[in-house]
Amino acid sequence: MEYVFSAVTDVGISKKVNQDGLYASVLRTPNGKVMLAVMCDGMGGLAQGEVASSVLVNSFENWFNCNISIWTDKSAKDKFIVEQWKEVVNKANDKILTYGQNNNFRLGTTITALLITDSRYYLMNIGDTRAYVLKDGLNQLSVDHTLIEHQVRLGNMTREQADNSSIRNIITRCVGVNSEVYPDFFFGAAKKDAVYLLCTDGFRHEISEDEIMQKLSLEKCQSQEDIHDRLNELVELNKQRKEKDNISVLAIATKDDEESTEPVDNGDDDVTVQLFELEDTIKFIHSDINL
Repeated sequence: MEYVFSAVTDVGISKKVNQDGLYASVLRTPNGKVMLAVMCDGMGGLAQGEVASSVLVNSFENWFNCNISIWTDKSAKDKFIVEQWKEVVNKANDKILTYGQNNNFRLGTTITALLITDSRYYLMNIGDTRAYVLKDGLNQLSVDHTLIEHQVRLGNMTREQADNSSIRNIITRCVGVNSEVYPDFFFGAAKKDAVYLLCTDGFRHEISEDEIMQKLSLEKCQSQEDIHDRLNELVELNKQRKEKDNISVLAIATKDDEESTEPVDNGDDDVTVQLFELEDTIKFIHSDINL
């Protein structure tokens, strides 16, 4: 699979600090290219949300860089990913929680992490940062951990009522506030010729799904520049409509990989080079505090 991607993050029209954080990177392996994308939304109602989001972004970047060798194995990795990501999240949660306790304030962050291989995607979600896939329509892959989502699922509120509710920003799960953290995991077949989208809630309040589909259809996302321009247009549209939150979005177009991923034979009958190479990387964090 070939990945073409870009991201935009903006402080927005009313906040002084951008508390969002994001990361995306592609790894070339002997079994094809693998992509990790992470989107975090530091909690604006708490202190130093940008610290919390940065800690989580850094934690997943370190995990990706330190587990390169797992991609030599073509066997199913669902259980491994779940165990590893739970450990990453729990360690980050402990760091953030301890930092807050030592400084007498609370800080936290949401997260959505998406890993895509040639055959499968792996998705983890905590909070209301979302993942979508755009192919034959716009389909939400994650499930919000919010009070209104809970009410909708109980049948106490319609989707239209939820979208206009004054309590739509109340989340029920996050990282860094409580001693226990409970991520949700989703798995499925990776889609070629599709666009995967990760975004914070500030990106989606003031624009419609139709507008997202019109701007980010696959034919309009053929290059990194195309994607960046389209994302910028949607971010600016949010700001024109007076979205008050930080706004962050990352889009990934998936295509057939035209390059061979076969191991490299260097001429020695006993040695085959297993090629691993980090390709394009995007990273935005807004705190230099290293916990």
